[in-house]
Amino acid sequence: MAKYKATFILDTRGREESIDDLVEGLKDELVEAGAEVSDTENLGKQDFARAADRRYESGVYAHYRISGGSDLPEKILEKLHLNKLVSHKMIQRV
Repeated sequence: MAKYKATFILDTRGREESIDDLVEGLKDELVEAGAEVSDTENLGKQDFARAADRRYESGVYAHYRISGGSDLPEKILEKLHLNKLVSHKMIQRV
């Protein structure tokens, strides 16, 4: 089993749920994709260094420590491809 660090930027504009609920909901989606989540860290809302859109100048950053097979990053990216909550995705092997 390989270990990964996944970082996601969440677009919370127009959402009624709390940020903690959104981070936990994303954790459930990672588990559905086949990941074993060992740690979750909500870094809160942060401004972007360069915003491409004036209506979207900050996002909620969330880190997850996950483990799974070598095809896990592809499975996660495929699962989250159409998810409007997740605006940016980065998965690194550690």
